[in-house]
Amino acid sequence: MADTNEEITAGGISIHAVDVARGIPAAGLNLRLRRIDRNPAEIAVGACTENGHFPHPVAEGTGVERGVYEIEFDVGAYYRGSDVALPAPSFLDVAVFRFGIDRVNEHFHLPFKFTPWGFSLFRGGA
Repeated sequence: MADTNEEITAGGISIHAVDVARGIPAAGLNLRLRRIDRNPAEIAVGACTENGHFPHPVAEGTGVERGVYEIEFDVGAYYRGSDVALPAPSFLDVAVFRFGIDRVNEHFHLPFKFTPWGFSLFRGGA
């Protein structure tokens, strides 16, 4: 995509996390979202709400630029905090997902579905 001087409104990055092992929204799941290529920056940190959504201005486009991003989900800590028995060390402690945004004006919805043994993450609802 060619650089231009015109202002582009970012579509945002929204996140919805579901604990599919227990069939519930992942309330309290902590995550970190970073832009990792040019202009590296941590652009969102926090926890998912009772409905599993991540409430942050990044969902409306704040801080979103064209580039490569990495998101980390604290899956092991989430399950340990929910009194779910995990082996030590746990099989999945931090789930890391790297993705790129070329068309910054589009919205990127990331549905994160996970268990203590694996996860699925894709671009949904584009």
